[in-house]
Amino acid sequence: APADFTGTDVYQSSFDPQEYLKEFYNLSDSNNQPNTFLMHNLRSLHKMFSLDGLRGQTLIDIGCGPTIYQLLSACENFQEIFASDYTDQNRRELDKWLRKEPGAFDWSPVVQYVCELEGNREAWAEKEERLRKKVKQVLKCDVTKATPVALPPADCIVSTLCLEAACKDLATFRSAVKNIGALVKPGGHLVLLTVLQGTYYSFKNQVFSCLHLDENMVREALEAAGFDVRFHEKQPWPPGDPRADCEDVLSLVARKRAS
Repeated sequence: APADFTGTDVYQSSFDPQEYLKEFYNLSDSNNQPNTFLMHNLRSLHKMFSLDGLRGQTLIDIGCGPTIYQLLSACENFQEIFASDYTDQNRRELDKWLRKEPGAFDWSPVVQYVCELEGNREAWAEKEERLRKKVKQVLKCDVTKATPVALPPADCIVSTLCLEAACKDLATFRSAVKNIGALVKPGGHLVLLTVLQGTYYSFKNQVFSCLHLDENMVREALEAAGFDVRFHEKQPWPPGDPRADCEDVLSLVARKRAS
């Protein structure tokens, strides 16, 4: 593994959630260009959570960062949601939005976009309230631990843009997939969004490492962890976008085998 792969200590000491949100999670950028990366991801998540069987009592979000976009389609299908992230300031930032504190990030344009995908743009305020009610806790997690978060297995796990930043090499990635896979009940689902062929992402003059993955590596890790892939699609990373050097974003749903 590269010695200079960004470690947890760096995230804890210098990852700035507000700058990260500003850079990647506005629907249009400072030049009024649409954020195609975010829109693709929202459309993929909408598609994945529309698949048969992607519902149940409990959903766990692994590596939520300071974001809620990955829960907007999911929250219609599950009764309770547990969000989790390694970095303290990310969890605090998420809490700010959940508690409607001053200075919280304005997710309403993103929520409106998802409501439009669901066929009712006007329902965005109710969706925000529903999500706030359903998120029961925001917990610390560490995907390199055998039990990444202190929770019983859930019907579904969602993990977006987390593992490739948290795992310094393929062995660590494969074991992290097993670790989070153990949090899924047999017959339950794992919903994954990951970038492929990337080595870094950056914002506000800071660069964070990324594990260089291809689709086969991701599939093999899931199969080794006891999952069958049910759905996958790839979207190209916007060419020439200097904020990352990845080639594609892979969206994937896998079902845990019963035995």
